[in-house]
Amino acid sequence: MKTGLIICGALGREVIAIVRKHGWDVDLVAVPAVDHVFPDRIASDVEAKFMAMQNQYERLIVVYGDCGSNGALDDTLNRLGIERIAGPHCYEFYGGKAFQEIMDEEPGTYFLTDFMVRTFNGLIMKSMGLVRYPELKEDYFKNYKRIVCLTQSPEAELGIKAAAIAAYLGLPLEIRETGFNYLETRLVELMNKPAR
Repeated sequence: MKTGLIICGALGREVIAIVRKHGWDVDLVAVPAVDHVFPDRIASDVEAKFMAMQNQYERLIVVYGDCGSNGALDDTLNRLGIERIAGPHCYEFYGGKAFQEIMDEEPGTYFLTDFMVRTFNGLIMKSMGLVRYPELKEDYFKNYKRIVCLTQSPEAELGIKAAAIAAYLGLPLEIRETGFNYLETRLVELMNKPAR
């Protein structure tokens, strides 16, 4: 039996690329990325995937940050005896050591990743009600001072879309090419570690 990865849907494209790069024989099952808008769903949705998969795999690894679950995800994983990639969220996964430096420099930083740029209309605009109630933009974003886009791939189209998001929010944009950074190194560490 092989390893199953229960992943955050927002990390799907990147995790698939990492799996292919390392030639791992794993299956991936994603938890919907929209759970980030409703973080109280994260732990229960991950547990549901675990329950559906637990008898099919020798080992299960969760590729997900805490992402606002306030410790509920780790409590659930500890109870179930499953490991997850270390880290609080994908901004830290991708930003690496620079993430905290960026936050120290400007706490009012709004982060984007490639996934968020690709799905901004659905994930942010629609699920947060901005399409129906555009006046909410001021309430949601009034404390942000800038946008830092942590990009995993150098696609020109993503830069254009990130600039459009920055223009919509009325914030200056900085793009930093990060690659997969901690997401890859930490997943490699877990895959190379003996199952507990």
